[in-house]
Order: sequence, then C-alpha cells, then structure tokens
Amino acid sequence: DFVTKPLNLDKVELLIARAVQSRKLEQENRALREQVDERYGLENIWGDSPPLHEVLETIKQVAPSSANVLIEGESGTGKELAAHAIHNLSRRNKSKFVVVHCAALSSQLLESELFGHEKGAFTGAHERRIGRFEQANGGTLFLDEVGEIDPSTQVKLLRVMSEERAFERVGGNQTLRADVRLIAATNKNLEQLVREGKFRDDPYFRLH
Repeated sequence: DFVTKPLNLDKVELLIARAVQSRKLEQENRALREQVDERYGLENIWGDSPPLHEVLETIKQVAPSSANVLIEGESGTGKELAAHAIHNLSRRNKSKFVVVHCAALSSQLLESELFGHEKGAFTGAHERRIGRFEQANGGTLFLDEVGEIDPSTQVKLLRVMSEERAFERVGGNQTLRADVRLIAATNKNLEQLVREGKFRDDPYFRLH
C-alpha cells in the first residue's frame, strides 16, 4: 500500500492495523497447518507401547531432514506406513510418494521400472517409458524389499544416490537427473548380507 502527502495519520494507523492483523492470520494459519501435518502424518499408525512411541519419535526427528532412510523389520510390521509418515511430515509432502516393490520384479524389469527405458531398448519396449525416479522428482521414492536388488542394479542405484543424482534410461545415452529422497525397506539383515558379499557395501552405507 502507499500513502500520499499531506500525511493522514488516521489512515496510516488503519493501514498498519490491517497489516498486523494480516500477519497474525498468516502465522495462525501456518501453525494450524503444522499441527494438521503432524497429526495426519502419523494418522495410520496405531498403538500405545514404549517401542512404538520410540519409533514415532524417530519418524518425527528424521522426517524434516533430506537424508535417505533405511527401515528394517519383519514382514507385516508397517514399514510402508512408516515410510508414508516420513514423507507426509517432510518438506516434500506436497510432491509425489512413489513406491517400487523390488521383490516382485526381475532384474531387467526392475531396472526399467526405476530408470525408465527408450523405445526399442529390448523386446516388447514399444515406446519410451518414464521411470520411477523421474516420476518421483521433487518427492520421495520408496524402495520396498531393497535387499532383493541384484548387484548390477545396485551400482546404478548408487550413482543416483550420489551428489551427481544421475542416471540413464535403459537403452538411452542421455544423462538425466532427479531430485529424489530415497526411503528403503527390507525384512532382511542388510548388514549381514554385506558381510556375506550378497549386498554391496557402498549402497548400503548410502542408505543407512
């Protein structure tokens, strides 16, 4: 707004009062949004036990960061619910939450699912496919059962987890980049798999 000469102090006082009221409403709305985000980010996780409270507190602490997250636990313990909660409480919650079930796909299909492929890249590739990393750009990519990923795909995954954040579609030579936060889950002991040589140590440490 603006005022003109000669200065009308009553008008100035009114403009300032309106500005203060507007600012107050903005702050109240922001506080309410934060309360809603905190409440509904955890709305699907039910229970009342000390171990669960510890998990929920960990989710609240890690969610605002940009760090990759590895969730370990037996099947049926709610790893995907925890991943959703981390995304919902993060700064990326207005962007996509994309899920890939790694155990359900062969190595070739998983690579295509993650990074996409160009038309003619392999038999049956009749058109270009946009991979999950591109789909999740700006948001969160959840890799369920990450322990099932074969070593060659782990190497390509490592490159996307580096500062470079780069990858190529299957059959393509154009370098693409995606700003994605990775959340991975496994019902296996990845540390043990690393010691046994069944999972590469570099992607494990990037995830852990």
